[in-house]
Amino acid sequence: MASTKESNAADDNSNESIANLPVDKLKKFYRDMLLIRRFEEKAAQLYGMGLIGGFCHLYIGQEAVVTGVTAVQQPQDTVVTSYRDHAHMLACGMEPSGIMAELTGRVDGYSRGKGGSMHMFSIEKNFFGGHGIVGAGTSIGTGLGFAHKYNNDDGVAIAYMGDGASNQGQVAECYNMAALWELPVLFVIENNKYGMGTDVSRSSAGQLYRRGEGYGIPGEQVDGMDLLAIRDSADQALNYIRSGNGPYILEMMTYRYRGHSMSDPAKYRTKEEVSCMKEKRDPITNVKAILMEMNVDETELKEIDKDIKSIVKDAATFAQESPEPPAEDLWTDVLVESV
Repeated sequence: MASTKESNAADDNSNESIANLPVDKLKKFYRDMLLIRRFEEKAAQLYGMGLIGGFCHLYIGQEAVVTGVTAVQQPQDTVVTSYRDHAHMLACGMEPSGIMAELTGRVDGYSRGKGGSMHMFSIEKNFFGGHGIVGAGTSIGTGLGFAHKYNNDDGVAIAYMGDGASNQGQVAECYNMAALWELPVLFVIENNKYGMGTDVSRSSAGQLYRRGEGYGIPGEQVDGMDLLAIRDSADQALNYIRSGNGPYILEMMTYRYRGHSMSDPAKYRTKEEVSCMKEKRDPITNVKAILMEMNVDETELKEIDKDIKSIVKDAATFAQESPEPPAEDLWTDVLVESV
């Protein structure tokens, strides 16, 4: 069994990992993270204009986590997450236009305008939703892991949760079942330091990645602002799971720049704290710096950003031009009668 350990960006393998990475692949990672960042910025703008209703939780600052994990997934793997989910949809290949249309409650959205920010699905992309109930994705992910094992399809269920969700009782139950039945589940804890407005040090005893030790589940703490550290740790974890060893826990030490949701002014932390993270730890800026060290011209990187902004702008236009669902659709997809 793999041992429980801690990992960070300064380990001895970091420079070697960067040196061996093809520049085209690193540029793709940069583009993927930038798409998430620009999409979320546009979503914030549309929310401010009143075009997105209800709740809206942004992923700005955490882009490296889902990008790094997705980079080492297999096509048969399944993904489920919580309500901070737009990034996970983009990472698994769902179209920005369809996601934005759903955010604005339009018929061309992934849930035909009835799911909104927290409830989108794509069976084609093996994405089983964001979920508004805290910790619910973990239970669904454990069920997906059971399905993978039952079908013997070599797939792994990747279940994301926040640091706050890790304290839910159902998470402990999922750890127990996943370990008992040796289910292929990768539990990813996105520890962005604040559960709504409470610092994790005030809400959670011990280190979250070690919560599985009592069940025999190995875990690892990873620098969630370092894309390559995330990719390498996720690759190791997925190989461990795919070899028939049962579940694994990765605790990603990341950070969100915005409030818990769009209605949260985030007064529980200082502006200096947020500014320090942006200036010194930003995952996109750090990858950009690596690319420039690899002699990629800054003009090329600006063109990537320009292209991404155009894609996001088109998605916003598509969403606003898509019609709202008719009133009678309130009664569709609610009940299925069995024979």
